[in-house]
Amino acid sequence: MTQYTQTEGPKRVAIYARYSSDLQTDTSIEDQIRICQTRAEAEGWQVVECYTDHAISGENLFRPGIQALLSAAPMGKFDLVVSEALDRISRDQEGAAKVFKQLRFNDQQIFTLSEGIINELHIGFSGTMGAMFLKELANKTRRGLQGRALKGKSAGGIVYGYDVAHEAGPNGLIERGGRKINEAQAKVVQRIFKAYANGESPAALAKTLNAEKVPAPNGGTWGPSTIYGNRERGTGILNNELYIGRQIWNRLRYIKNPETGKRVSRLNPEDQWVITEVPDLRIIDQDLWDRVKIQQGVYNKKDKPLHIRNRPSYLLSHLVKCGCCGGGFAMHNKTHLSCSTAKNKGTCSNKLTIKREDLETKVLHALNANLMDERLVEAFCQEYTKRMNELRREQNAARTSFVKEQGKLTREKDKIVQSICDGVPAEMLKDRAVFINDRLKELETLLTAQPEEKVIFHPNMSARYKQEVSHLMATLNTPERRAEASQHLRAMIDKVVLTPNIAGEELTIDLIGDLAGILSVATSSESARVAAELSKLQQVHQELSARTTKAPEGALMSCSTSQVELVAGVGFEPTTFRL
Repeated sequence: MTQYTQTEGPKRVAIYARYSSDLQTDTSIEDQIRICQTRAEAEGWQVVECYTDHAISGENLFRPGIQALLSAAPMGKFDLVVSEALDRISRDQEGAAKVFKQLRFNDQQIFTLSEGIINELHIGFSGTMGAMFLKELANKTRRGLQGRALKGKSAGGIVYGYDVAHEAGPNGLIERGGRKINEAQAKVVQRIFKAYANGESPAALAKTLNAEKVPAPNGGTWGPSTIYGNRERGTGILNNELYIGRQIWNRLRYIKNPETGKRVSRLNPEDQWVITEVPDLRIIDQDLWDRVKIQQGVYNKKDKPLHIRNRPSYLLSHLVKCGCCGGGFAMHNKTHLSCSTAKNKGTCSNKLTIKREDLETKVLHALNANLMDERLVEAFCQEYTKRMNELRREQNAARTSFVKEQGKLTREKDKIVQSICDGVPAEMLKDRAVFINDRLKELETLLTAQPEEKVIFHPNMSARYKQEVSHLMATLNTPERRAEASQHLRAMIDKVVLTPNIAGEELTIDLIGDLAGILSVATSSESARVAAELSKLQQVHQELSARTTKAPEGALMSCSTSQVELVAGVGFEPTTFRL
């Protein structure tokens, strides 16, 4: 970089003009240039160039106009920079100082109509005032937006699914921030939520919407991130709580990176959020919203292995394991599966492959035809009912004792109160009174506990199971419902183990079922509810295991010996079938 030495003759002037306020227009630039030219003519200076920035904040120097000026300075195109005021060049103290130092290095000066020739004192004082102005402006803006948010009004850009709806206030003036539901866009939002809850991926949804030429929120095309966004930050269609009539303002704050000038977001503490209920703006019902949140939890990336959080590509993705090394089976080519360890590392001897479609067909047949024998289900339900009755008798006995203890302590409490009234010093009875009071609170909690839920295991669940599985298998052939059906069928499978037979010529298939998932389908109940009920049945497991001498008599699952051989599955262990 060469240093410029001032030439003889009139001073050559570069004018710089900028505006940033929404209340100003390009005419502000023209006005600034005009008054600067008038002053230059009065001083006998020669205007050689004008540099401008339109509708750009003076918070930093990442502006094309000011950058062009700084690039031209070392080439000696001008002797003096003239501007309306120092805050036009920069409102940031550091930015103003940088421009001042660079121009001074080239023997160039800054002249403003407000301050005259700029020196170090102006830089320090005006820069500080500019920074204070920006901070106060930001605070005033935030106060105004917070007031809007507390009234349930929009405090930011319009959200997809809504239109602007300004309303007349009590004083006759228009109140900004009103919204109303855009019916066409609301249907798209509902469609996205329903499809995602049924297992369709954001990528597939985006492709479908783009193929149908449905405009995205920005007017362009849909992308997976537009739909999924970020759960913690509340971004994306699926995470915007305005769709359930709940507005959250100030979840995020935005600051500019001082090195790049780009705006980045930061998550605010939850106690700083402004939450307002706006039920008239609800688009998604609570049940659908909750289903989506559960679905997002399934694919949540935190603390979960990659194979669990990735959405399955096909029916048995991540469920097929090698019986030799324990590694996973993956697509070997377009049609066949093979052991990934053997293929990628060469440390497993299992080199056999199997056609994916054939494997899926056998597994689906086993799920449909060989589970939930009516005779065994009836035996299981009898033991289950017996165990539940025992638990209820135990609970009733405990409740009776609690009621007796409550009555006894209440009478004793009354006697203590009467003793104090009769003149007995309270200090003598304090410890016992405290104990009685605390114990009465405990008893109240125990006696008001929620009653046991109704039983969910009935003998007719075998019929329901066969009906549900048949329906799921039929749904697999329906493109728009395939993802949902696949998800339910996968829930019934713990893993499928492929092991070379004794001759080493073909793979033996062991299907290991997930009992909670199977019973969830059979009872049309949530897996969590089923798991809770199974946790109560350890005694049933022990009784069934003690009574049985053959595996099928202790299992809920049965098989036809001409099709599969039962390897394991007594009681509540995972049920294994050899296909």
